Amino acid sequence: MPTAARPRRTVAALAAFLATAFGLAWLVALPLWLSGEGLTHPWASTAAIVMMATPTLGALVAVFVIERPAQKGAALGLWPAGPPSRLWTYLGFGVAVPITLAFAALVVGALLGVYPADFAELSGLRQLLAAQDAGDPPAPLPLMIVGQFGIIVVGSVINMVPALGEEIGWRGWLLPTLLRLGTVPALLLSGAIWGLWHAPLVLLGYNYPTAPVWLAVPLMMASCIAMGAVLGWLRIRSGSVWPAALGHGAFNACAGLPALFVGANEQVDTVSATVLGWSGWIAPIVLVACLLAAGQFRAPASRLRRRRSGILRSTETPAYSPELSAVESNREHDAIS
Repeated sequence: MPTAARPRRTVAALAAFLATAFGLAWLVALPLWLSGEGLTHPWASTAAIVMMATPTLGALVAVFVIERPAQKGAALGLWPAGPPSRLWTYLGFGVAVPITLAFAALVVGALLGVYPADFAELSGLRQLLAAQDAGDPPAPLPLMIVGQFGIIVVGSVINMVPALGEEIGWRGWLLPTLLRLGTVPALLLSGAIWGLWHAPLVLLGYNYPTAPVWLAVPLMMASCIAMGAVLGWLRIRSGSVWPAALGHGAFNACAGLPALFVGANEQVDTVSATVLGWSGWIAPIVLVACLLAAGQFRAPASRLRRRRSGILRSTETPAYSPELSAVESNREHDAIS
């Protein structure tokens, strides 16, 4: 493709992607708004899952209709997945890092006084079990906690399936497309777009039931910037969307984690606590800052060497790869960031 034509085609692809992803998301949520029932509508849970496919549909329009690269799977981050050892390493990070950050959010929130934790006695969990009339716990509570973390790991894998519907769009296609702006701008912009896309549900009280309407969407955007940067690292370093999808699934699987450690008779305010609240953004921001300083947002050197030698261009990616081209052309920008 002539160099001069790339920016025009990129803008058209971005416009088509955003129009499809946002338009279909609002269309899916429309019954919740028209009925006046909001999140109590019987369709609400299903709508949230169906919405997750809309970014992929947007990416398919951008890739298959507008960009039409030679290797469309590579343009979406689906394949090739790179060396198996690297893929498996980052799939492991995709589970471990989000779960660690979700727990760290609770610790930080407790230290800052915004998450009413009871790590020692687990009084909230005891109260929950008593309310369910479960009798004596089937196992010691510490062992139950370990089991719950095991369930979260399994849930991460299960949640990866619907999460892939989002990740093919956000990290599979959008993030590499925006990388030509520089790594930090691409992470900020893709995360903000991801958060804004949640507006049809967030404005109805989803994730932030205690927040004023005017504040809910900005909170979601900030949360998605913090979490999205971590998922972006998984995408860029692995060269594949699969670790990011698993990481997204892991974040979702941690939704019930705050209930395990909260104190009895306490309420968790997601405006200030958990990975959704401001105290939960601290750990991922620190992690991302360290990764940026260490140059961990660049594509692996082996992929760049193969691209320069012509091997990667002919066998692994389209002739023009926004991810690798942006990484190569923004090396000075990354060093400053």
